[in-house]
Amino acid sequence: MLEEVKEETNSTPSDDIVYIDVEKLKAFIKDVFISLEVPEGHAEIIAEVLITSDLRGIDSHGIQRCKMYYDRIREGIYNPKTKISVIKDDKSTAVLDGGCGMGHVIAYLAMRLAIEKAKKYGLGAVAVRNSTHFGIAGYYSLMAIQEGMIGFVTTNTRPAVPPTFGIEPMLGTNPLTYGVPTDEEFPFLLDCATSIIQRGKVEVYNRMHKQLPDGVIISNNGNSKTDANIVLNKLLDRSAALLPLGGKGEDTSGHKGYGYATFAEILSSALQDGVYLKDTAGVIENGQKRLKVGHFFLVINIQNFIPLERFKEITGNIMRELRSSKKTPGKERIYTAGEKEYNSDVERRKNGIPLNKSLQKDIKIMQKELGLNKYNFPF
Repeated sequence: MLEEVKEETNSTPSDDIVYIDVEKLKAFIKDVFISLEVPEGHAEIIAEVLITSDLRGIDSHGIQRCKMYYDRIREGIYNPKTKISVIKDDKSTAVLDGGCGMGHVIAYLAMRLAIEKAKKYGLGAVAVRNSTHFGIAGYYSLMAIQEGMIGFVTTNTRPAVPPTFGIEPMLGTNPLTYGVPTDEEFPFLLDCATSIIQRGKVEVYNRMHKQLPDGVIISNNGNSKTDANIVLNKLLDRSAALLPLGGKGEDTSGHKGYGYATFAEILSSALQDGVYLKDTAGVIENGQKRLKVGHFFLVINIQNFIPLERFKEITGNIMRELRSSKKTPGKERIYTAGEKEYNSDVERRKNGIPLNKSLQKDIKIMQKELGLNKYNFPF
């Protein structure tokens, strides 16, 4: 089902799309956040996370999210100047408070701390509370991979997923993200939600004016919904929900996705005394709405177990053997997690980031309102 979703969103008519140079788009994103009083170094981190998402073909969490962050900063929901407090710091563990700053910055610094702890102690685990949306979880696993380590990342998000046999959104799309280095050109990196489809992908379908696949959304009468615009509105009033991995009920193992989402919720809230379930939809503090979430980062230093090169050789062998196994009739190849994203990165660095008409409109709005007139986009 996830593969079907990805293929459909990439089938947009070419006359609706323009391609923008990667570095130009990244510079624009950075300038947007600097104009919103985000410190330059922090704006660089945010731009890097967003452009990495677009490069890897995860269009739901790249430039598409920029306008959302823009609006939330202007509405006072996010603090543009991130100030992190250390609640607890032991040898291999820490608990941080993000102060409702920029989630990308909070997550980047938390993962750096987890990496440093893993270098020293073999394992590093950092729990974060009072953070905000941090983009793709896979970015932070990649940080660990680049240091020759294993990275595990999860976060809770706004309620969108019901428990099995329920219809009310209670859990977020809560990703469980794992990444390991290999001896190939790309790592093994599994970065996906614990729901069949995430909210951001619904937004992509809405921008493209496409129908959602059947069986990924449940309405409050228990039926499926496929109109993306209607679904987005129903998610807001809690009259529809995104089904967990496995789908509706237990016959196709929807209880497994429900269980994984719950585990992610626990790791993202209980270890750090943070918000959970319905409170991630927003709390009011001193008259100001806040959208808070929590994160959890775990880094494993491979060399505390086995020489890194031998580990990479074994993981590479596993990937190659999986890809060389017997294929379904009519299918040309088997992929391993992270391979398609790597291919997308290579292609988009060459040809640019595709922007649909809806994204072009968002960019023009931000450009005009912030006076970023030095950018000449072909739309």
